[in-house]
Amino acid sequence: MKKLKILLLMMLFATPLLAEEASGITAETVQKNLDIVWTAVAAFLVFFMQAGFAMVEAGFTRAKNAVNILMKNLMDFSIGTIVFFVLGFGLMFGATNGLFGTTNFMGKGLFSAPDDFNYTFVIFQTVFAGTAATIVSGAMAGRTKFKAYITYSVFICALIYPIFGSWAWGGLLNGGGWLETKFSLPFCDFAGSTVVHSIGGWLALAGALILGPRIGKYGPDGKPRAILGHNVTLAGLGVFILWFGWFGFNPGSTTVGSGDIGRIAVTTNLSAAAGAIIAMVVAWIIFKKPDASMTLNGALAGLVAITAGCATVTPVGAMIIGALAGVVVVFSIVFIDTVLKIDDPVGAVSVHGVCGALGTLCCGLFNAEAAIGTADSSTGLFYGGGMTLFGIQSIGVVSCFAWAFGLGFILFWLINKTVGLRVTAEEELRGLDISEHGMEAYNGFQIFTNQ
Repeated sequence: MKKLKILLLMMLFATPLLAEEASGITAETVQKNLDIVWTAVAAFLVFFMQAGFAMVEAGFTRAKNAVNILMKNLMDFSIGTIVFFVLGFGLMFGATNGLFGTTNFMGKGLFSAPDDFNYTFVIFQTVFAGTAATIVSGAMAGRTKFKAYITYSVFICALIYPIFGSWAWGGLLNGGGWLETKFSLPFCDFAGSTVVHSIGGWLALAGALILGPRIGKYGPDGKPRAILGHNVTLAGLGVFILWFGWFGFNPGSTTVGSGDIGRIAVTTNLSAAAGAIIAMVVAWIIFKKPDASMTLNGALAGLVAITAGCATVTPVGAMIIGALAGVVVVFSIVFIDTVLKIDDPVGAVSVHGVCGALGTLCCGLFNAEAAIGTADSSTGLFYGGGMTLFGIQSIGVVSCFAWAFGLGFILFWLINKTVGLRVTAEEELRGLDISEHGMEAYNGFQIFTNQ
């Protein structure tokens, strides 16, 4: 009986091996398919972040603008998908970085058949481009013409995001940007604290600056007035969706099915949790109450900040980075609102621009490659790496601000002078749902006035 069991077990395990040998499947093929599956699943998670952004922005703004928020999030991804496929991807990852050059689209011409993984890489990079584009929506909520926003969406996904992305990430496929190759160490931004989030944040700053504040935001004495969001529950749901999607954003940036996925998920989660806790504590001290909106933004700040170093810092380093982001995001929101007097209804500039820059700089301090076993030596200052990487990170952060804010300011200025950027005062008071889209998000509930 025992011999029969052994024979059956041998047959059970031998059959797949024989089938594998007969079909010619190799270990390399299995690994490649695993890489494709993991990267595709991660891309789908990042795509779902569009829903999270929509919920956060709608919840933190007025009910009379909810449809407009949804339409902007839908259209910036839809338009961004097309223009990034046709032009942006080639500019970002092509060997020549030229316009429509034959080597632009995965090195094989715009419509020639690429490798299976390259298809997966295209969708993964497309959802990242969509994330950068949609960040701007919240900062400009409540007073922006819909056609002006659509115009902006074309340019960010076709030119502004891809060109900076080619400087930092071009080497992921056919390119090799100057931030990757011109220094003794490559610029460190594993999943996009700067390449994705700061690009979106600085564009949001330029747009909000030119657009001006919402009616009633600042009193005659210049002091800011709170214009409360209509649904903090919706905003909270959006933050949880974004936190969930970030497990595709950061671990998915490996584009490899390996053990690094779990470690990166841990650092990502720890930073988010630390950001939420510390932002709550800081807000509690300043405002005498554990403010929910600041706490929610603290979680997002921790996620944004860890995105650059999620693969290169220790879990303890991740918690410190998240805690720093939790402090910075509260003071940044207050500073932009009260000192700069720039109206950012959802805190997008602080969460994505400022904390994206913070997280990128933190790589120069907390990168611990030797400690986590990914390299023989560490590059962070606190782990014996000196100031070299911190200097490179600073160059990357400054170049990102100059590129995104500079071009964003010019772009929004031109849009304002041509199609117009801001709706009329009457349209703003009625709400963009009625004036721009001819409908209400909550028709029949009468939870606000639009006359």
